[in-house]
Amino acid sequence: MNNFEYDRGMVTPGILHFGVGNFHRAHLEFFINSLLGQGETSWGVFGAMVMPTDGPLYKALKADGGVYRLTVCSADGRKKEYSIGSLVGLEWGEENPEAIISEVASPDIKIITLTITEGGYKSGSAGKGSVFWYVAEGLKRRMEAGLPVTILSCDNLQHNGDTARRAFMSYFERECPELALWAEKNVTFPNSMVDRITPATKSGKITDVMCEDFIQWVVEDDFIAGRPPLEKVGVQFTSDVTPYENMKLSLLNASHTLLSYPSYLEGFRKVDNVLADERYRSLIALFMDRDVTPYVEAAQGIDLEEYKATLLRRFSNAAISDQVSRLCGDGIAKFAVYVVPTLSKMLRDGRDTTIEAFLLASYCKYLCTSKTESGEAIDIFEPHITEEDRKTVACADPDKFLSLSPFAGLALGGNTAFMDNYHKFAKLSTAEGLKEVLK
Repeated sequence: MNNFEYDRGMVTPGILHFGVGNFHRAHLEFFINSLLGQGETSWGVFGAMVMPTDGPLYKALKADGGVYRLTVCSADGRKKEYSIGSLVGLEWGEENPEAIISEVASPDIKIITLTITEGGYKSGSAGKGSVFWYVAEGLKRRMEAGLPVTILSCDNLQHNGDTARRAFMSYFERECPELALWAEKNVTFPNSMVDRITPATKSGKITDVMCEDFIQWVVEDDFIAGRPPLEKVGVQFTSDVTPYENMKLSLLNASHTLLSYPSYLEGFRKVDNVLADERYRSLIALFMDRDVTPYVEAAQGIDLEEYKATLLRRFSNAAISDQVSRLCGDGIAKFAVYVVPTLSKMLRDGRDTTIEAFLLASYCKYLCTSKTESGEAIDIFEPHITEEDRKTVACADPDKFLSLSPFAGLALGGNTAFMDNYHKFAKLSTAEGLKEVLK
């Protein structure tokens, strides 16, 4: 370990990242670590940790100088360990907010990257201590110094750069109109598509990360202050990421959501075990082929049929043994991004929505009962649920459940075919529902 192909002492941060979680450390840090080995030492990463719950991970990373172990797991059982040294700066907002603001303002920083989850881009109620506050405070100083910057979202969102732009600009306009005017011409927000399955690490040190061997990053090439030559290490730059992100979100992420709730209700805890069950493998294949593929444009250079087959192999990777509970978390935000866009088109076109009715009925049972079918209590994790949604869930009424914020605009109650299936699946066990869907 710690045998780097570069001198860490020579590396300076050119990227500041908010959200130093497992995925970031398996994805962007992995790419940057590889790039540093090619002599690009001005593109290290400064980690900004701003959540009150970040303390244990921050202290552990800080104690090791930001160095951590990444284990990359192949489906055939092979594992390769990497020592990642690209995280060369780290601060926690609970201890030193000024250090983060100063780094946002630093002339060395050319790019601010984000993994703040799908639901983290709501700036309406954001205040002091939020990502939006830190960025705004730092950008005020950049504005005075005439230093443009790029803000790059690395979250699973349709047009994540456009979403980031709306959220940050809304915050700037509310809190500092002068900054908003400056940002219009001096801040860019590229769209990007990120992909690498990274389960929550439960063994070893808190800093250890495990991930699959597949990795992909497609980025819109719109960097106002310059960027690292990441194409040297496999990152793809393009003028339009739309087909890539639509393919990934509606096939990979939506399939994850589809398998998660019914399988958890049945007692499954590992994704590879779910895919070993022929019922779920058939369900996912049918969903991708019949429901999603008609709405997916194959991205340049990608064979869609092979992409779908690869997804099934990746989901089956026992070496990483991803957690079903991880996929269940934050459903409110995930449904809106992964499932609803395709479902909306299916309803418009009068297509068969049996699978989607089964999924929503499963999600209703999961949230409203908070118990598996065997009676085991479920630890619900919905960090972005609104108070109104919380009241809806508390009613435990399947019909009212469809007014939950992700589904409210679909007018599902007026679709007889959907509602007939939904009511049926709400009464059936998961096993009986699966049998109905697949017959």
